[in-house]
Amino acid sequence: MRKYWCVFKIALADRFVYRADFFIATFLRFTPIITTIALWSAVYAGGADRRIGNLTYGEMVSYYLVVMIARAFGSMPGLASGLAKDIREGELRRFIIQPVNYVIYHLHLRMAHKSVYFVMATVPYALVFWWCRAYLPGWPAADQWAPVLLTLVLSFFLGFLINIAVGLLSFWFLEVTSFLFIFMVSQYFLSGHQFPLTMLPDGLREAVTCLPFAYETFYPVMVVLGKCSTAEAWRIVGVQALWIAVLAAVVSFGWKRGLRRYAAFGG
Repeated sequence: MRKYWCVFKIALADRFVYRADFFIATFLRFTPIITTIALWSAVYAGGADRRIGNLTYGEMVSYYLVVMIARAFGSMPGLASGLAKDIREGELRRFIIQPVNYVIYHLHLRMAHKSVYFVMATVPYALVFWWCRAYLPGWPAADQWAPVLLTLVLSFFLGFLINIAVGLLSFWFLEVTSFLFIFMVSQYFLSGHQFPLTMLPDGLREAVTCLPFAYETFYPVMVVLGKCSTAEAWRIVGVQALWIAVLAAVVSFGWKRGLRRYAAFGG
């Protein structure tokens, strides 16, 4: 594991090279929050006690704010497309001939990226949450801190494995741009990022919440907001762990079968 620890440290140092650029980019990502809050304000206009998807306006704002935190853990921009590019352009060959596991290598790169992101995002997060403090619920109860932290950490591994699994399609398809586009749009909708899944009709909601995407964002947000009992929160953590095990098996199987088809040419 020492080589992967070295990868983590190098990636961490690389992220800190352009600190100002990284901080500005991170800060600007919070700008859409203002427009989203204004949008929900217009949707809820006409009744302060009106409920949409079983959520009041204040609860909807707090839901969206916590979604930003959950997505900060689970989102993996560029991971699936990067894997597809390495396979398509033959860059994968250098990982095959080296004593490095490609998946574990990228896992440590993402861990380094997330570490720097949370350091840089502390100030923007603090400002936004202070501005919307009237809508936020209190701190989680003492017996819910463990599932709250676990569900966020597991959403990271869940998002990582989902993106790796999608990227592995490049072993079978030369061009996967359309697949990646469909995946990103579907993930945005099915994970509860666009709106709470409680707004869906009962039958559709039950089908959507059976998929791993809901456990990447929607359910972690519900746990953080205290919308679940302690027992239900632990059940969600258990289902997340189960999906991680299933996806890890899928990635392992896809990787082994994909390498049998892989061919790289050139110097």
